[in-house]
Amino acid sequence: MSVETDTATIRRYYEEVLNGRDVDLLDRLAVADYREHDPLPGQGDDRDGLKQRVRMLIDAFDPQFTVEDLVAEPGKVVVRWTHAGRHVGAFMGIPATGRTFRIAGIDIHRLEDGRMAEHWHVIDQLAFLQQLGLVPAPEGAPA
Repeated sequence: MSVETDTATIRRYYEEVLNGRDVDLLDRLAVADYREHDPLPGQGDDRDGLKQRVRMLIDAFDPQFTVEDLVAEPGKVVVRWTHAGRHVGAFMGIPATGRTFRIAGIDIHRLEDGRMAEHWHVIDQLAFLQQLGLVPAPEGAPA
């Protein structure tokens, strides 16, 4: 598949699945033997686990993802994103705080025939926990 097809698939993931809440679209965007390399605690590492992850994010954080940068080569797409949301539901045993947040992250997606096949990510977890009030910010840090 072409780089254009791969990037279109990944854009659909952020826009239609995460922001649009269309979890069932993952049956068409991800291969049957999808592999998640950084699952959340309790999340499976396959396509059903990906659906589980997206539902967890939607239910807990009312997410709005913005693709800030997208870099691609055949079969691989890297996305730098920001995620703004509000903690509206329990997440991994943490009750909703009602607080808003804005965090950054980077995802690496490997694709096969224009469909998501593997995923790795890095997220600013410390900033996330600080904005939710779960970890104190250092003295003098901006709120």
